[in-house]
Amino acid sequence: MDSAEERVPSRERRQRLHELLLALIAQQGDLELMDADGPVGISAGSGGEAPADAARWLDRNRRLLQRYQALVRTAVTLDALLDGEET
Repeated sequence: MDSAEERVPSRERRQRLHELLLALIAQQGDLELMDADGPVGISAGSGGEAPADAARWLDRNRRLLQRYQALVRTAVTLDALLDGEET
């Protein structure tokens, strides 16, 4: 089990990661949110445009997810660099 002394650095690191990620997000002027709602008509399967709409919807959300992941990876890298400077 973790002691209280071991949890404090972990808590501080998590807070620093959170702050770094928020700062990176703030720099992104055009950061879009993922579209939670699927394309209209995909569940009904009506119309020839439904598969194309679904493909565009999936592609857009995939690209946004990759962008979010890149921001998180950047925050983790910056945190590791800061941690290396402190030791």
